[in-house]
Amino acid sequence: MGRLVFAVAASAAMLSAQVAAAPAAKVEGELPAGLRAAIVAAVGEAERPAQTRFEARRRARDAAEDAIAALRSEGFYAYDVEPDVAGGETEGQAPEPLIRITSGPQFAIRHPTIVWIDPAPDAEAAKAGVAAIGLTEGQPGRAGEVIAAEGRIVAAEQQRGYADAAADTREVVVDHADNSVSPAFRIHTGALVKLDGVELTTNGRTHPAWVRRLAPWKEGDVYDPNDVAELERRLLDAGVFDSVTVALAPIEKITPGGLRPVVVSLAERKRRTIEVGASYATTEGAGLDLRWTRYNFLGRADTTSLFARVSDLDSRTGVEVSLPHWRRPDQTLKGSAQGYRVRTDAYDETGVGVQLDVQRRFTKTSYLTVGASADVSQTQEINGRTLQQLDRDLVSFGLLGDAALDRSDDPLDPKRGWRLNVRGEPTVIFGRQANVPYLKVTAQGTYYQPLTKSAGTVLAGRLKLGSILNGGIPQIPASRRFYAGGGGSVRGFGYQAVGPRLDDVDDTPLGGLSLMEASGEIRHVLTERWGFAAFVDAGAIGTNRFPTVKDLAIGAGVGVRYNLGFGPIRVDVATPVNNRKGRAPFQLYVSIGQSF
Repeated sequence: MGRLVFAVAASAAMLSAQVAAAPAAKVEGELPAGLRAAIVAAVGEAERPAQTRFEARRRARDAAEDAIAALRSEGFYAYDVEPDVAGGETEGQAPEPLIRITSGPQFAIRHPTIVWIDPAPDAEAAKAGVAAIGLTEGQPGRAGEVIAAEGRIVAAEQQRGYADAAADTREVVVDHADNSVSPAFRIHTGALVKLDGVELTTNGRTHPAWVRRLAPWKEGDVYDPNDVAELERRLLDAGVFDSVTVALAPIEKITPGGLRPVVVSLAERKRRTIEVGASYATTEGAGLDLRWTRYNFLGRADTTSLFARVSDLDSRTGVEVSLPHWRRPDQTLKGSAQGYRVRTDAYDETGVGVQLDVQRRFTKTSYLTVGASADVSQTQEINGRTLQQLDRDLVSFGLLGDAALDRSDDPLDPKRGWRLNVRGEPTVIFGRQANVPYLKVTAQGTYYQPLTKSAGTVLAGRLKLGSILNGGIPQIPASRRFYAGGGGSVRGFGYQAVGPRLDDVDDTPLGGLSLMEASGEIRHVLTERWGFAAFVDAGAIGTNRFPTVKDLAIGAGVGVRYNLGFGPIRVDVATPVNNRKGRAPFQLYVSIGQSF
Protein backbone atom coordinates (compact mmCIF):
# COMPACT_ATOMS: atom_id res chain seq x y z
CA MET A 1 0.00 0.00 0.00
CA GLY A 2 2.89 2.33 0.87
CA ARG A 3 4.45 1.73 -2.56
CA LEU A 4 1.15 2.55 -4.27
CA VAL A 5 0.79 5.83 -2.34
CA PHE A 6 4.39 6.74 -3.23
CA ALA A 7 3.81 5.99 -6.94
CA VAL A 8 0.63 8.08 -7.01
CA ALA A 9 2.37 10.96 -5.24
CA ALA A 10 5.32 10.78 -7.66
CA SER A 11 2.98 10.78 -10.67
CA ALA A 12 1.11 13.77 -9.27
CA ALA A 13 4.36 15.63 -8.75
CA MET A 14 5.44 14.94 -12.34
CA LEU A 15 2.07 16.08 -13.66
CA SER A 16 2.18 19.29 -11.63
CA ALA A 17 5.69 19.97 -12.92
CA GLN A 18 4.47 19.53 -16.49
CA VAL A 19 1.54 21.86 -15.85
CA ALA A 20 3.82 24.47 -14.25
CA ALA A 21 6.21 24.44 -17.22
CA ALA A 22 5.48 27.43 -19.47
CA PRO A 23 7.36 29.62 -21.95
CA ALA A 24 9.94 31.84 -20.24
CA ALA A 25 8.21 34.74 -21.99
CA LYS A 26 5.16 35.13 -24.18
CA VAL A 27 5.98 35.96 -27.82
CA GLU A 28 3.76 38.57 -29.50
CA GLY A 29 3.84 39.89 -33.04
CA GLU A 30 3.05 38.92 -36.64
CA LEU A 31 5.76 36.40 -37.47
CA PRO A 32 6.20 33.64 -40.09
CA ALA A 33 5.40 30.25 -38.58
CA GLY A 34 8.93 28.90 -38.94
CA LEU A 35 10.50 32.01 -37.43
CA ARG A 36 8.05 32.00 -34.51
CA ALA A 37 8.89 28.37 -33.77
CA ALA A 38 12.64 29.17 -33.79
CA ILE A 39 12.13 32.11 -31.40
CA VAL A 40 9.92 30.11 -29.03
CA ALA A 41 12.52 27.34 -28.96
CA ALA A 42 15.29 29.88 -28.26
CA VAL A 43 13.33 31.55 -25.45
CA GLY A 44 12.70 28.17 -23.81
CA GLU A 45 10.58 27.38 -20.77
CA ALA A 46 10.58 28.41 -17.11
CA GLU A 47 10.32 25.89 -14.29
CA ARG A 48 7.75 28.07 -12.49
CA PRO A 49 5.80 31.29 -13.10
CA ALA A 50 7.41 34.61 -12.17
CA GLN A 51 6.55 35.66 -8.61
CA THR A 52 7.17 39.42 -8.88
CA ARG A 53 7.13 42.05 -11.61
CA PHE A 54 10.88 42.54 -11.06
CA GLU A 55 11.49 38.85 -11.79
CA ALA A 56 9.12 38.95 -14.77
CA ARG A 57 10.93 41.97 -16.26
CA ARG A 58 14.30 40.24 -15.85
CA ARG A 59 12.94 37.17 -17.65
CA ALA A 60 11.54 39.35 -20.43
CA ARG A 61 14.94 41.02 -20.96
CA ASP A 62 16.70 37.62 -21.07
CA ALA A 63 14.07 36.32 -23.50
CA ALA A 64 14.56 39.41 -25.70
CA GLU A 65 18.27 38.64 -26.00
CA ASP A 66 17.49 35.03 -26.97
CA ALA A 67 14.94 36.23 -29.52
CA ILE A 68 17.43 38.65 -31.08
CA ALA A 69 19.95 35.82 -31.46
CA ALA A 70 17.29 33.67 -33.16
CA LEU A 71 16.28 36.54 -35.48
CA ARG A 72 19.85 37.20 -36.55
CA SER A 73 20.54 33.50 -37.08
CA GLU A 74 17.60 33.42 -39.51
CA GLY A 75 18.75 36.53 -41.40
CA PHE A 76 16.44 39.14 -39.82
CA TYR A 77 18.53 42.18 -38.92
CA ALA A 78 15.98 45.05 -39.12
CA TYR A 79 14.09 43.75 -36.11
CA ASP A 80 12.43 45.49 -33.20
CA VAL A 81 12.21 43.53 -29.95
CA GLU A 82 10.58 45.08 -26.89
CA PRO A 83 10.57 43.28 -23.50
CA ASP A 84 7.56 44.00 -21.27
CA VAL A 85 5.49 42.66 -18.36
CA ALA A 86 1.74 42.11 -18.37
CA GLY A 87 -0.30 42.00 -15.16
CA GLY A 88 0.92 41.73 -11.61
CA GLU A 89 -0.26 45.22 -10.56
CA THR A 90 -2.92 43.90 -8.22
CA GLU A 91 -2.66 41.35 -5.43
CA GLY A 92 -3.24 37.77 -6.57
CA GLN A 93 -2.53 38.59 -10.23
CA ALA A 94 0.60 36.79 -11.53
CA PRO A 95 2.96 38.94 -13.67
CA GLU A 96 3.68 37.56 -17.15
CA PRO A 97 6.91 38.33 -19.03
CA LEU A 98 6.44 39.00 -22.74
CA ILE A 99 8.34 40.22 -25.78
CA ARG A 100 6.79 42.13 -28.67
CA ILE A 101 8.59 41.44 -31.93
CA THR A 102 8.57 43.06 -35.35
CA SER A 103 10.84 40.95 -37.52
CA GLY A 104 11.29 43.26 -40.48
CA PRO A 105 12.48 41.84 -43.86
CA GLN A 106 14.75 38.83 -44.19
CA PHE A 107 18.16 39.95 -45.48
CA ALA A 108 19.78 38.24 -48.46
CA ILE A 109 23.33 37.18 -49.30
CA ARG A 110 25.27 39.58 -51.54
CA HIS A 111 28.79 39.20 -52.98
CA PRO A 112 30.48 36.66 -50.67
CA THR A 113 34.25 36.98 -50.99
CA ILE A 114 37.47 35.48 -49.64
CA VAL A 115 40.38 37.55 -48.38
CA TRP A 116 43.56 35.45 -48.38
CA ILE A 117 45.94 36.41 -45.59
CA ASP A 118 49.54 36.15 -46.81
CA PRO A 119 50.79 33.79 -47.98
CA ALA A 120 47.98 33.15 -50.48
CA PRO A 121 47.40 29.61 -51.75
CA ASP A 122 48.19 28.55 -55.29
CA ALA A 123 45.68 29.35 -58.02
CA GLU A 124 44.05 25.90 -58.04
CA ALA A 125 43.56 25.86 -54.27
CA ALA A 126 42.21 29.42 -54.32
CA LYS A 127 39.71 28.46 -57.01
CA ALA A 128 38.63 25.45 -54.93
CA GLY A 129 38.12 27.71 -51.92
CA VAL A 130 35.82 30.02 -53.89
CA ALA A 131 33.83 27.03 -55.17
CA ALA A 132 33.47 25.74 -51.61
CA ILE A 133 31.67 28.88 -50.38
CA GLY A 134 28.36 27.48 -51.61
CA LEU A 135 26.40 30.69 -50.96
CA THR A 136 24.30 32.04 -53.82
CA GLU A 137 23.23 35.59 -54.46
CA GLY A 138 19.81 36.29 -52.99
CA GLN A 139 19.54 33.35 -50.62
CA PRO A 140 18.53 34.14 -47.00
CA GLY A 141 21.45 35.50 -45.01
CA ARG A 142 21.29 33.00 -42.18
CA ALA A 143 24.21 33.16 -39.78
CA GLY A 144 24.56 29.39 -39.58
CA GLU A 145 24.99 29.08 -43.35
CA VAL A 146 27.64 31.80 -43.36
CA ILE A 147 29.59 29.96 -40.65
CA ALA A 148 29.21 26.64 -42.51
CA ALA A 149 30.58 28.27 -45.67
CA GLU A 150 33.67 29.33 -43.76
CA GLY A 151 34.20 25.75 -42.58
CA ARG A 152 33.90 24.46 -46.17
CA ILE A 153 36.56 26.90 -47.38
CA VAL A 154 39.02 25.79 -44.70
CA ALA A 155 38.33 22.11 -45.46
CA ALA A 156 38.87 22.70 -49.20
CA GLU A 157 42.29 24.23 -48.53
CA GLN A 158 43.30 21.43 -46.19
CA GLN A 159 42.30 18.87 -48.82
CA ARG A 160 44.79 20.54 -51.19
CA GLY A 161 47.76 20.37 -48.90
CA TYR A 162 47.38 23.43 -46.70
CA ALA A 163 47.19 21.53 -43.43
CA ASP A 164 47.42 24.65 -41.26
CA ALA A 165 44.57 26.48 -43.00
CA ALA A 166 42.38 28.32 -40.50
CA ALA A 167 39.77 31.07 -40.47
CA ASP A 168 40.66 34.51 -39.13
CA THR A 169 38.02 36.97 -37.93
CA ARG A 170 35.45 37.22 -40.71
CA GLU A 171 33.87 40.49 -41.75
CA VAL A 172 30.13 40.52 -42.39
CA VAL A 173 28.60 43.76 -43.67
CA VAL A 174 24.87 44.06 -42.94
CA ASP A 175 23.49 46.78 -45.25
CA HIS A 176 20.08 48.10 -44.18
CA ALA A 177 19.84 50.15 -47.38
CA ASP A 178 19.29 47.10 -49.59
CA ASN A 179 18.65 44.47 -46.85
CA SER A 180 21.78 42.50 -47.69
CA VAL A 181 24.45 40.47 -45.91
CA SER A 182 27.93 40.58 -47.51
CA PRO A 183 30.37 38.16 -45.85
CA ALA A 184 34.12 38.48 -46.38
CA PHE A 185 35.95 35.35 -45.21
CA ARG A 186 39.49 35.95 -43.99
CA ILE A 187 41.47 32.73 -44.47
CA HIS A 188 45.05 32.05 -43.43
CA THR A 189 46.32 28.98 -45.31
CA GLY A 190 49.95 28.90 -44.27
CA ALA A 191 52.53 27.13 -46.40
CA LEU A 192 51.88 24.08 -48.56
CA VAL A 193 52.72 21.00 -46.47
CA LYS A 194 54.71 18.08 -47.84
CA LEU A 195 54.88 14.87 -45.85
CA ASP A 196 57.82 13.04 -44.36
CA GLY A 197 57.55 9.52 -42.96
CA VAL A 198 55.80 8.17 -39.86
CA GLU A 199 57.08 8.81 -36.35
CA LEU A 200 55.90 6.23 -33.78
CA THR A 201 55.89 7.95 -30.40
CA THR A 202 54.89 5.04 -28.15
CA ASN A 203 57.12 2.21 -27.04
CA GLY A 204 55.45 -1.16 -27.42
CA ARG A 205 55.60 -4.47 -29.21
CA THR A 206 54.82 -3.02 -32.64
CA HIS A 207 57.78 -2.51 -34.98
CA PRO A 208 58.04 1.09 -36.27
CA ALA A 209 59.13 -0.17 -39.70
CA TRP A 210 55.87 -2.10 -40.09
CA VAL A 211 53.83 1.00 -39.22
CA ARG A 212 55.80 3.11 -41.70
CA ARG A 213 55.06 0.66 -44.51
CA LEU A 214 51.33 1.21 -43.99
CA ALA A 215 51.49 4.91 -44.88
CA PRO A 216 49.54 5.57 -48.11
CA TRP A 217 51.92 8.33 -49.18
CA LYS A 218 55.54 8.62 -50.27
CA GLU A 219 58.09 11.00 -48.80
CA GLY A 220 57.58 14.43 -50.37
CA ASP A 221 53.90 13.94 -51.27
CA VAL A 222 51.57 16.87 -50.66
CA TYR A 223 49.55 16.54 -47.44
CA ASP A 224 46.08 15.06 -47.81
CA PRO A 225 43.93 14.59 -44.66
CA ASN A 226 42.37 11.53 -46.28
CA ASP A 227 45.80 9.84 -46.33
CA VAL A 228 46.27 10.48 -42.62
CA ALA A 229 42.77 9.09 -41.93
CA GLU A 230 43.53 6.05 -44.10
CA LEU A 231 46.63 5.20 -42.05
CA GLU A 232 44.52 5.39 -38.89
CA ARG A 233 41.91 3.08 -40.44
CA ARG A 234 44.52 0.53 -41.46
CA LEU A 235 45.95 0.40 -37.96
CA LEU A 236 42.52 0.07 -36.36
CA ASP A 237 41.53 -2.69 -38.81
CA ALA A 238 44.46 -4.77 -37.61
CA GLY A 239 42.39 -5.46 -34.47
CA VAL A 240 45.23 -5.56 -31.92
CA PHE A 241 45.18 -1.95 -30.69
CA ASP A 242 42.82 -0.52 -28.08
CA SER A 243 43.27 2.98 -29.52
CA VAL A 244 45.10 4.63 -32.41
CA THR A 245 45.98 8.32 -32.80
CA VAL A 246 47.39 9.63 -36.07
CA ALA A 247 48.11 13.34 -36.55
CA LEU A 248 50.35 15.71 -38.48
CA ALA A 249 53.40 16.80 -36.47
CA PRO A 250 53.45 20.44 -35.32
CA ILE A 251 55.19 23.08 -37.45
CA GLU A 252 58.27 23.14 -35.23
CA LYS A 253 59.04 19.54 -36.25
CA ILE A 254 59.58 20.40 -39.92
CA THR A 255 62.70 18.66 -41.20
CA PRO A 256 65.62 20.58 -42.76
CA GLY A 257 64.22 19.47 -46.11
CA GLY A 258 60.91 21.18 -45.38
CA LEU A 259 58.89 18.00 -44.72
CA ARG A 260 56.43 17.32 -41.88
CA PRO A 261 56.27 13.86 -40.29
CA VAL A 262 53.04 12.18 -39.21
CA VAL A 263 52.94 11.19 -35.55
CA VAL A 264 51.37 7.85 -34.56
CA SER A 265 50.48 6.81 -31.02
CA LEU A 266 49.32 3.24 -30.31
CA ALA A 267 47.72 1.74 -27.21
CA GLU A 268 48.25 -1.99 -27.56
CA ARG A 269 45.75 -4.43 -26.15
CA LYS A 270 46.74 -7.10 -23.64
CA ARG A 271 49.20 -9.68 -24.89
CA ARG A 272 46.86 -12.62 -24.35
CA THR A 273 43.16 -13.34 -24.10
CA ILE A 274 41.14 -16.43 -23.30
CA GLU A 275 37.64 -16.84 -24.74
CA VAL A 276 35.08 -19.44 -23.72
CA GLY A 277 31.76 -20.04 -25.51
CA ALA A 278 28.91 -22.52 -25.40
CA SER A 279 26.05 -23.37 -27.74
CA TYR A 280 23.07 -25.67 -27.98
CA ALA A 281 20.66 -26.59 -30.76
CA THR A 282 17.99 -29.26 -30.73
CA THR A 283 19.19 -30.74 -34.03
CA GLU A 284 22.93 -30.13 -33.63
CA GLY A 285 23.48 -30.79 -29.91
CA ALA A 286 25.66 -29.01 -27.38
CA GLY A 287 29.04 -27.40 -27.97
CA LEU A 288 31.87 -25.86 -25.95
CA ASP A 289 34.52 -23.56 -27.44
CA LEU A 290 37.86 -22.46 -25.96
CA ARG A 291 40.34 -20.08 -27.61
CA TRP A 292 43.68 -18.73 -26.36
CA THR A 293 45.06 -15.84 -28.44
CA ARG A 294 48.47 -14.17 -28.38
CA TYR A 295 48.59 -10.68 -29.95
CA ASN A 296 51.45 -8.96 -31.72
CA PHE A 297 54.08 -11.59 -31.00
CA LEU A 298 55.97 -10.67 -34.20
CA GLY A 299 55.43 -6.94 -33.75
CA ARG A 300 53.30 -6.58 -36.89
CA ALA A 301 49.75 -6.77 -35.47
CA ASP A 302 49.75 -10.55 -35.88
CA THR A 303 47.54 -12.94 -33.92
CA THR A 304 48.27 -16.54 -32.96
CA SER A 305 45.40 -18.63 -31.59
CA LEU A 306 45.12 -22.07 -30.09
CA PHE A 307 41.54 -23.29 -30.24
CA ALA A 308 39.46 -26.28 -29.24
CA ARG A 309 35.84 -27.15 -29.83
CA VAL A 310 33.97 -30.10 -28.36
CA SER A 311 30.45 -30.79 -29.61
CA ASP A 312 28.10 -33.60 -30.57
CA LEU A 313 28.42 -32.67 -34.24
CA ASP A 314 31.87 -31.17 -34.87
CA SER A 315 34.91 -31.38 -32.57
CA ARG A 316 38.33 -30.00 -33.50
CA THR A 317 41.51 -28.50 -32.11
CA GLY A 318 44.30 -26.58 -33.78
CA VAL A 319 46.28 -23.40 -34.27
CA GLU A 320 45.65 -20.31 -36.42
CA VAL A 321 48.05 -17.52 -37.39
CA SER A 322 46.98 -14.25 -39.02
CA LEU A 323 49.24 -11.54 -40.48
CA PRO A 324 47.23 -8.41 -41.40
CA HIS A 325 48.55 -6.05 -44.08
CA TRP A 326 50.87 -8.80 -45.32
CA ARG A 327 53.22 -7.49 -48.05
CA ARG A 328 50.71 -4.71 -48.82
CA PRO A 329 47.90 -2.87 -46.99
CA ASP A 330 44.49 -4.56 -46.70
CA GLN A 331 45.93 -7.97 -47.49
CA THR A 332 45.91 -10.69 -44.83
CA LEU A 333 47.81 -13.96 -44.73
CA LYS A 334 46.08 -16.67 -42.70
CA GLY A 335 47.37 -20.12 -41.91
CA SER A 336 45.89 -22.93 -39.83
CA ALA A 337 46.49 -26.53 -38.84
CA GLN A 338 43.89 -28.63 -37.07
CA GLY A 339 42.70 -32.06 -36.17
CA TYR A 340 38.97 -32.74 -36.37
CA ARG A 341 36.24 -35.28 -35.78
CA VAL A 342 32.82 -34.79 -37.41
CA ARG A 343 29.80 -36.94 -36.54
CA THR A 344 26.66 -36.34 -38.64
CA ASP A 345 23.70 -38.40 -39.80
CA ALA A 346 25.28 -38.55 -43.28
CA TYR A 347 28.88 -39.47 -42.44
CA ASP A 348 31.63 -39.65 -39.83
CA GLU A 349 35.02 -38.11 -40.54
CA THR A 350 38.29 -37.92 -38.59
CA GLY A 351 41.36 -36.19 -39.93
CA VAL A 352 44.03 -33.53 -39.87
CA GLY A 353 44.42 -30.62 -42.25
CA VAL A 354 46.43 -27.52 -43.05
CA GLN A 355 45.28 -24.41 -44.90
CA LEU A 356 46.90 -21.21 -46.18
CA ASP A 357 44.86 -18.25 -47.50
CA VAL A 358 45.60 -14.75 -48.73
CA GLN A 359 42.68 -12.34 -48.49
CA ARG A 360 42.62 -8.99 -50.24
CA ARG A 361 39.98 -6.59 -48.89
CA PHE A 362 38.49 -3.78 -50.97
CA THR A 363 36.02 -2.61 -48.33
CA LYS A 364 35.27 -3.89 -44.82
CA THR A 365 32.96 -6.60 -46.24
CA SER A 366 34.12 -6.98 -49.86
CA TYR A 367 37.13 -9.17 -50.54
CA LEU A 368 38.93 -11.67 -52.75
CA THR A 369 40.51 -14.78 -51.21
CA VAL A 370 42.83 -17.35 -52.76
CA GLY A 371 44.23 -20.30 -50.89
CA ALA A 372 45.34 -23.91 -50.74
CA SER A 373 44.70 -26.79 -48.37
CA ALA A 374 45.69 -30.38 -47.70
CA ASP A 375 43.85 -33.00 -45.61
CA VAL A 376 44.41 -36.58 -44.52
CA SER A 377 41.20 -38.17 -43.27
CA GLN A 378 39.26 -41.33 -42.58
CA THR A 379 35.55 -41.34 -43.35
CA GLN A 380 32.67 -43.71 -42.76
CA GLU A 381 29.50 -43.49 -44.83
CA ILE A 382 26.82 -45.65 -46.39
CA ASN A 383 27.33 -46.69 -50.00
CA GLY A 384 24.28 -45.44 -51.88
CA ARG A 385 24.34 -48.41 -54.25
CA THR A 386 25.15 -51.37 -52.01
CA LEU A 387 23.74 -49.86 -48.78
CA GLN A 388 26.85 -51.18 -47.03
CA GLN A 389 29.16 -49.20 -44.77
CA LEU A 390 31.99 -47.68 -46.77
CA ASP A 391 35.27 -46.81 -45.04
CA ARG A 392 37.61 -44.43 -46.86
CA ASP A 393 41.22 -43.40 -46.23
CA LEU A 394 41.63 -40.17 -48.16
CA VAL A 395 44.29 -37.62 -49.01
CA SER A 396 43.02 -34.43 -50.62
CA PHE A 397 44.61 -31.30 -52.03
CA GLY A 398 42.49 -28.27 -52.81
CA LEU A 399 42.64 -24.72 -54.05
CA LEU A 400 40.27 -21.91 -53.14
CA GLY A 401 38.97 -18.85 -54.92
CA ASP A 402 36.38 -16.80 -53.03
CA ALA A 403 35.07 -13.37 -54.02
CA ALA A 404 32.52 -11.29 -52.12
CA LEU A 405 31.02 -7.97 -53.21
CA ASP A 406 28.92 -6.14 -50.64
CA ARG A 407 26.81 -3.11 -51.56
CA SER A 408 24.45 -3.29 -48.58
CA ASP A 409 24.20 -0.65 -45.87
CA ASP A 410 24.90 -2.79 -42.79
CA PRO A 411 26.73 -6.09 -42.24
CA LEU A 412 24.38 -7.40 -39.48
CA ASP A 413 21.07 -5.68 -40.27
CA PRO A 414 20.94 -4.66 -43.96
CA LYS A 415 17.97 -2.59 -45.11
CA ARG A 416 18.95 -1.70 -48.68
CA GLY A 417 21.44 -2.83 -51.29
CA TRP A 418 22.75 -6.21 -52.38
CA ARG A 419 25.51 -8.76 -51.87
CA LEU A 420 27.14 -11.31 -54.15
CA ASN A 421 29.47 -14.16 -53.23
CA VAL A 422 31.11 -16.68 -55.61
CA ARG A 423 33.30 -19.53 -54.43
CA GLY A 424 35.25 -22.16 -56.38
CA GLU A 425 37.14 -25.11 -54.87
CA PRO A 426 39.16 -27.29 -57.30
CA THR A 427 40.09 -30.46 -55.41
CA VAL A 428 41.94 -33.71 -56.05
CA ILE A 429 41.21 -36.72 -53.82
CA PHE A 430 43.42 -39.81 -53.58
CA GLY A 431 42.47 -43.05 -51.82
CA ARG A 432 41.83 -46.73 -52.23
CA GLN A 433 38.11 -46.14 -52.82
CA ALA A 434 38.33 -42.80 -54.64
CA ASN A 435 40.73 -41.08 -57.02
CA VAL A 436 38.93 -38.16 -58.52
CA PRO A 437 39.50 -34.51 -59.38
CA TYR A 438 36.45 -32.25 -59.16
CA LEU A 439 35.36 -28.63 -58.97
CA LYS A 440 32.87 -27.46 -56.35
CA VAL A 441 31.23 -24.13 -57.21
CA THR A 442 28.75 -22.11 -55.15
CA ALA A 443 27.25 -18.67 -55.73
CA GLN A 444 24.90 -16.68 -53.52
CA GLY A 445 23.16 -13.35 -54.02
CA THR A 446 21.01 -11.37 -51.61
CA TYR A 447 18.92 -8.24 -52.17
CA TYR A 448 17.33 -5.80 -49.71
CA GLN A 449 14.52 -3.40 -50.65
CA PRO A 450 12.99 -0.98 -48.14
CA LEU A 451 9.23 -0.62 -48.61
CA THR A 452 8.99 2.64 -46.64
CA LYS A 453 11.08 5.82 -46.56
CA SER A 454 12.24 5.10 -43.03
CA ALA A 455 13.13 1.49 -43.99
CA GLY A 456 10.86 0.31 -41.19
CA THR A 457 9.65 -2.48 -43.48
CA VAL A 458 12.20 -4.33 -45.63
CA LEU A 459 11.77 -7.06 -48.24
CA ALA A 460 14.82 -9.35 -48.33
CA GLY A 461 15.58 -12.11 -50.83
CA ARG A 462 18.28 -14.74 -51.16
CA LEU A 463 19.28 -17.21 -53.90
CA LYS A 464 22.08 -19.76 -53.58
CA LEU A 465 23.21 -22.23 -56.25
CA GLY A 466 25.89 -24.89 -56.15
CA SER A 467 27.24 -27.69 -58.31
CA ILE A 468 30.02 -30.29 -58.24
CA LEU A 469 31.58 -30.77 -61.67
CA ASN A 470 33.17 -34.13 -62.52
CA GLY A 471 32.60 -37.20 -60.42
CA GLY A 472 29.42 -38.70 -59.10
CA ILE A 473 27.99 -40.47 -56.10
CA PRO A 474 29.71 -42.40 -54.49
CA GLN A 475 32.97 -41.16 -56.12
CA ILE A 476 32.64 -37.86 -54.28
CA PRO A 477 32.97 -38.64 -50.54
CA ALA A 478 29.92 -37.85 -48.41
CA SER A 479 31.87 -35.21 -46.47
CA ARG A 480 32.40 -33.17 -49.67
CA ARG A 481 28.82 -33.25 -51.02
CA PHE A 482 26.10 -30.62 -50.66
CA TYR A 483 23.59 -30.67 -47.80
CA ALA A 484 20.74 -28.34 -46.86
CA GLY A 485 18.50 -27.63 -43.89
CA GLY A 486 18.89 -25.56 -40.74
CA GLY A 487 19.03 -21.95 -39.58
CA GLY A 488 21.30 -20.66 -42.34
CA SER A 489 19.73 -22.78 -45.04
CA VAL A 490 16.08 -23.99 -45.14
CA ARG A 491 14.39 -23.15 -41.85
CA GLY A 492 11.73 -25.61 -40.73
CA PHE A 493 14.04 -28.55 -41.45
CA GLY A 494 16.84 -29.86 -39.29
CA TYR A 495 20.54 -29.98 -40.14
CA GLN A 496 21.09 -32.05 -43.36
CA ALA A 497 17.36 -32.85 -43.40
CA VAL A 498 16.71 -31.57 -46.95
CA GLY A 499 17.58 -33.83 -49.88
CA PRO A 500 17.67 -37.52 -50.80
CA ARG A 501 17.93 -40.06 -48.02
CA LEU A 502 18.64 -43.77 -47.69
CA ASP A 503 15.26 -44.78 -46.27
CA ASP A 504 16.31 -48.40 -45.86
CA VAL A 505 19.23 -47.54 -43.61
CA ASP A 506 18.05 -45.40 -40.73
CA ASP A 507 16.95 -42.52 -43.00
CA THR A 508 20.57 -41.47 -43.58
CA PRO A 509 21.06 -38.27 -45.66
CA LEU A 510 22.73 -39.07 -48.98
CA GLY A 511 23.89 -35.57 -49.88
CA GLY A 512 24.12 -34.43 -53.46
CA LEU A 513 26.07 -32.98 -56.34
CA SER A 514 23.93 -29.87 -56.72
CA LEU A 515 22.21 -27.35 -54.48
CA MET A 516 19.51 -24.72 -54.76
CA GLU A 517 18.26 -22.52 -51.92
CA ALA A 518 15.93 -19.53 -52.02
CA SER A 519 14.49 -17.35 -49.26
CA GLY A 520 12.04 -14.49 -49.06
CA GLU A 521 11.59 -12.50 -45.86
CA ILE A 522 9.61 -9.45 -44.76
CA ARG A 523 11.15 -7.60 -41.81
CA HIS A 524 9.17 -4.95 -39.93
CA VAL A 525 10.31 -2.68 -37.11
CA LEU A 526 7.71 -2.25 -34.36
CA THR A 527 9.62 -0.08 -31.88
CA GLU A 528 13.17 1.16 -31.43
CA ARG A 529 14.10 -2.25 -29.99
CA TRP A 530 11.54 -4.77 -31.24
CA GLY A 531 10.59 -6.08 -34.66
CA PHE A 532 9.28 -9.19 -36.34
CA ALA A 533 9.77 -11.13 -39.56
CA ALA A 534 7.80 -13.56 -41.71
CA PHE A 535 9.64 -15.81 -44.15
CA VAL A 536 9.51 -18.66 -46.63
CA ASP A 537 12.58 -20.79 -47.40
CA ALA A 538 12.97 -23.39 -50.12
CA GLY A 539 15.80 -25.72 -50.96
CA ALA A 540 16.72 -28.78 -53.01
CA ILE A 541 19.63 -31.21 -53.18
CA GLY A 542 20.12 -33.08 -56.45
CA THR A 543 22.11 -36.24 -57.17
CA ASN A 544 22.95 -34.91 -60.64
CA ARG A 545 24.49 -31.65 -61.79
CA PHE A 546 21.22 -29.75 -61.25
CA PRO A 547 18.42 -30.35 -58.70
CA THR A 548 14.84 -30.83 -59.89
CA VAL A 549 11.50 -29.45 -58.69
CA LYS A 550 10.54 -32.79 -57.14
CA ASP A 551 13.54 -32.41 -54.81
CA LEU A 552 12.20 -29.10 -53.45
CA ALA A 553 11.56 -28.73 -49.71
CA ILE A 554 9.72 -25.66 -48.41
CA GLY A 555 9.61 -24.24 -44.89
CA ALA A 556 7.84 -21.18 -43.51
CA GLY A 557 7.76 -19.33 -40.23
CA VAL A 558 7.88 -16.16 -38.22
CA GLY A 559 10.50 -14.55 -36.05
CA VAL A 560 11.16 -11.89 -33.44
CA ARG A 561 14.01 -9.39 -33.62
CA TYR A 562 15.50 -7.48 -30.67
CA ASN A 563 17.84 -4.65 -31.65
CA LEU A 564 21.10 -4.62 -29.68
CA GLY A 565 22.23 -1.37 -31.29
CA PHE A 566 24.86 -2.96 -33.55
CA GLY A 567 22.54 -5.70 -34.84
CA PRO A 568 19.54 -7.82 -33.87
CA ILE A 569 19.12 -10.97 -31.83
CA ARG A 570 17.10 -13.29 -34.06
CA VAL A 571 14.61 -15.88 -32.79
CA ASP A 572 12.85 -17.81 -35.59
CA VAL A 573 10.25 -20.57 -35.42
CA ALA A 574 9.63 -22.48 -38.66
CA THR A 575 7.73 -25.54 -39.83
CA PRO A 576 7.99 -27.75 -42.94
CA VAL A 577 5.35 -26.95 -45.58
CA ASN A 578 6.00 -30.11 -47.63
CA ASN A 579 8.19 -33.22 -47.30
CA ARG A 580 6.89 -33.54 -43.74
CA LYS A 581 7.40 -37.29 -43.46
CA GLY A 582 9.61 -38.03 -40.48
CA ARG A 583 10.27 -34.34 -39.84
CA ALA A 584 9.81 -32.50 -36.55
CA PRO A 585 6.68 -30.29 -36.58
CA PHE A 586 8.78 -27.15 -36.01
CA GLN A 587 12.34 -25.92 -35.51
CA LEU A 588 13.65 -23.07 -33.30
CA TYR A 589 16.67 -20.95 -34.27
CA VAL A 590 18.46 -18.31 -32.15
CA SER A 591 21.40 -16.24 -33.34
CA ILE A 592 22.82 -12.71 -33.67
CA GLY A 593 22.27 -10.91 -36.97
CA GLN A 594 19.68 -11.38 -39.67
CA SER A 595 19.40 -14.77 -41.36
CA PHE A 596 20.99 -13.31 -44.52
